Amino acid sequence: MSALPRAAITGVGMSDIGRNTGRPAMLHLAEAADRALARAGLTRADIDGIATYPGKADNSPGMSPLGTGEVRGALGLKTRWHSAVPDGPAQMAPIMVAAMAVMTGQARHVLCFRALTESSSQSAGRRASIAGAGKAQIGGWLSWLVPVGAMSASNWAGWIANRYFHEFGMTREHLGMVAVAERQFAQMNPMAVMQKPLTMEDYLAARMISSPLGLFDCDIPIDGAAVVIVSAADAARDCRLPPLSIEAMGSALQSPETWDQRADLTTMGAHDAGADLWARTSLKPADVDVLGLYDGFSIFVPLWLEALGFCGHGEAKDFIAEGNIAPGGRYPVNTGGGQLSGGRLHGFGLLHEVCLQLWGEAGARQVPGASTGVCGMGGGFIAGAMLLNRT
Repeated sequence: MSALPRAAITGVGMSDIGRNTGRPAMLHLAEAADRALARAGLTRADIDGIATYPGKADNSPGMSPLGTGEVRGALGLKTRWHSAVPDGPAQMAPIMVAAMAVMTGQARHVLCFRALTESSSQSAGRRASIAGAGKAQIGGWLSWLVPVGAMSASNWAGWIANRYFHEFGMTREHLGMVAVAERQFAQMNPMAVMQKPLTMEDYLAARMISSPLGLFDCDIPIDGAAVVIVSAADAARDCRLPPLSIEAMGSALQSPETWDQRADLTTMGAHDAGADLWARTSLKPADVDVLGLYDGFSIFVPLWLEALGFCGHGEAKDFIAEGNIAPGGRYPVNTGGGQLSGGRLHGFGLLHEVCLQLWGEAGARQVPGASTGVCGMGGGFIAGAMLLNRT
């Protein structure tokens, strides 16, 4: 039996993101889509598939205001295949299922999108990032956490950080190195929302959010959209830029679907997904040039580093302290500023940046000679990982 042809990423685009922009989500989405299509050398008529995460939802203001149907209508797309994936590997899911769709002939070019208006949707009495904001009913695993005051993912990530600190001697200064490095990258990215320099002193002096996580350990809610175009391998050859082959994907989960019931709270679903990724390729972590690692909270970065095998379990603090992930480091992480300084697009912005790096389009922050990149999305029990190679 011959192997299925690989899928490829052929275009990415991001809208002009910002805080409290007041722009409708659809305007952000259309801008991102047109930029992705231009980069790919495609038109709207070429798109025959569409996918998103998590689909249109009203359980948290501005978190997911657009569904596949209204985007199809607004962009005038005529699709043969569509998908909205609320569960599974979450943020990475639409890109993964789009790859499977083009590999099995369901579509030729799939437009995957993420659009948010979380910043504009917040008010003094309504926070878009709080579980169940604007809703009286909360179900599932959240129903066990919210009654004891664990309302936000910052609380749940704080548990993980506390346990990791206890087990391995990590300090707030180590997490500060993550935040400071990402701000340095953001200052080289004109699209990043945070441009002011950030020092370790600034980081340590900021107010506490959920110990040991402070203000600069948390990502930035924004308004904006990002689009990733996934194409069949043969169709990708006709696009404007060299295709970024999807070398491998991983989304395994071997723990309960909760934040607090994993047997080892110094690991996340990322560790299952990471092991799954490397089992599907002959490439190794040493072959990777640039990383996009989910940083909804700074503690996720060291855990993703370990999950993907860039250092051993418990070794991330030293790996970070050696300067590996910062500008000029061997394994630069979140070179666009990440979500801590670039703005929260729930992982799509991280993949957007990895793709720019592999195409050599990252400007002042370009990693010389980057040809292989890895992206890991998700925190807690949800995780998806993808390995890309410029062909």
